[in-house]
Amino acid sequence: MSGSARVLLVDDSAFVRRATERMLAPLAGVAVVGTARDGEEALAQVRALRPDLVIMDVDMPGMDGLAALEGIMRDCPTPVLLLSSHTQAGAEVTLRALEAGAVDFMDKGGAGTSMDIHALAPVLREKVAAVLRARAVPLPPPPVPARGDGPAPFTPAPAVHAGRYQVVAIGSSTGGPRALAELIPALPAGFAAAVVVAQHMPFGFTETLAERLDRRSAVRVAEARDGDAVLPGTVLIAPGGRQIKVVRGADGRLSVRVWDDRASLHKPSVDVLFESVAHAVGAAAVGVVLTGMGSDGAAGLACMRAAGARALVESARTAVINGMPAAARGAAEREVDLDEMAGVLAQLVGVA
Repeated sequence: MSGSARVLLVDDSAFVRRATERMLAPLAGVAVVGTARDGEEALAQVRALRPDLVIMDVDMPGMDGLAALEGIMRDCPTPVLLLSSHTQAGAEVTLRALEAGAVDFMDKGGAGTSMDIHALAPVLREKVAAVLRARAVPLPPPPVPARGDGPAPFTPAPAVHAGRYQVVAIGSSTGGPRALAELIPALPAGFAAAVVVAQHMPFGFTETLAERLDRRSAVRVAEARDGDAVLPGTVLIAPGGRQIKVVRGADGRLSVRVWDDRASLHKPSVDVLFESVAHAVGAAAVGVVLTGMGSDGAAGLACMRAAGARALVESARTAVINGMPAAARGAAEREVDLDEMAGVLAQLVGVA
């Protein structure tokens, strides 16, 4: 980043505003340029200061964070990181905010008491640095493979028959809830494959995410439970804070295994899901990497491709954060704009 990245802090608690500023102090090249106590002040400050990032509470008196977010996205689109003590209980509001354009969120209530908020400092600094880095560094265009190099050309002919592809595995992180809210409801009724999703998200949010998607979709959407059958026309969302695998039983039927895993960095891990799909389903699968920070999913998509599966990544044009798609690009057959992804998947998989 050239120069200092400008951050605006929005919270009705003066203590939280001061604590957040102190937590950000060790980040080189990051400067807090203003604060606001409510949504109206936030909107005025965003217009006046043009910050590179807004860190904002959701629950505030007067104009709340959701209303302020909608105004920011309408008048002066700016990356917004939600910081709220009510995100765990108010998962519905948090997901609405993510769909409205917030980049990511943190649950400051997870710190226990207000005096423990400094325990969130490492995670806060990591998220802020990643968002600013992703926004500040122009991404190069995808490389064009030389003749004879790279993956084979992508030719998405209609499925020969229902069942040609059994599983579509999707991985996403930052920006994922908004991407899933566009992709899943666009899948047609009778979609002839199962869909299993690993979305980086804490425990307590994925059930609400699944419920919101189910209400809008022609396919069935549910949070996955250990032992759930993997069935055509059903979308299973990995529970936040847990790992998920697709396994094939002795009778040949597919199901998911869900378990607690405190050792892994990502819970759920896209790589864990994709590698399990490669082993259980092989060439009868499609892997999709959507928006997100980092590289989770790159190794797993390569594993799926080596097993003969189809492999797609979201394009840099539509990804909120292009980190995960860019990392997985080398294993992908094609980059696909988000608004075209459902159509491409329907063409590949077919309708029963």
